[in-house]
Amino acid sequence: MRVIFMGTPDFSVPALRRIAAAHEVICVYSQPPREAGRGQKPRPSPVQQAAEELGIPVRHPRSLKGEEAQAEFAALGADVAVVVAYGLILPQAVLDAPRLGCLNIHASILPRWRGAAPIHRAIMAGDAETGVAIMQMEARLDTGPVLAEARTPITPDLTTADLHDRLSEMGADLIVDVLGRLPLPAQQQSDDGVTYAAKIDKAEARIDWTRPAVEIDRQIRGLSPFPGAWCDIAGERVKLLRSRLSEGAGQPGEVLGGFRIACGTGAIEVLEAQRAGKRPMLAAEILRGLTLPARID
Repeated sequence: MRVIFMGTPDFSVPALRRIAAAHEVICVYSQPPREAGRGQKPRPSPVQQAAEELGIPVRHPRSLKGEEAQAEFAALGADVAVVVAYGLILPQAVLDAPRLGCLNIHASILPRWRGAAPIHRAIMAGDAETGVAIMQMEARLDTGPVLAEARTPITPDLTTADLHDRLSEMGADLIVDVLGRLPLPAQQQSDDGVTYAAKIDKAEARIDWTRPAVEIDRQIRGLSPFPGAWCDIAGERVKLLRSRLSEGAGQPGEVLGGFRIACGTGAIEVLEAQRAGKRPMLAAEILRGLTLPARID
């Protein structure tokens, strides 16, 4: 199978490596290098770095809307394109160019959590399970028919980072299975149960201790590691990265001992946190250098 791969972040890399081991990846499309680090030097995306290691040519057009870019894409003569968190809208001419169209690995069980942040939203909403779906792409956002899916439970200890890594590997396994069985029948998405995973706004990261403990726990785990739910501890912004529900009650924000904090109802225990300019630390470690006040804002 002649495959064009289109992806950018770490989430996409396992799928690229797995496909390249089983098929001929003729070209990789990825977002252009971004300035990063202290020197602000252009840094290739994780997908571009992996493609270069594999000896696969990489293109990073800033748009695919132009006729020239579309003609270059079509000239590759691909059987199929696989799209995983690429970052550009694909015009209809691009969707139609490969013989078998464009397939997308989406990190939810469609039609739930279409859109930009399905992993964060699933944890923040308290979903019992999620998964990955292989979708035949259409021009509209995440509306295409589904060829295959795989599910996994969301246990109370999972953060977005944990679930991201699990779904990345699941998606890589599933897309290789699908590519080996194409063409496959596809199931149209139901109109029932459609939800949209809006992009995470940093304004959502401030913790409001008047909310129930179960919601704050989901907020902490769902926003970990980025952007990181945060609170004010004695004038210092501290990110809370991992938590669990705990026994106890008190005024919202009251410290109940250790790193246990009262919420509007119930309490949470912080398991991992990060002070400004420092690395993430376990609660016991961070408390050796940080004295908690009687109440946290």
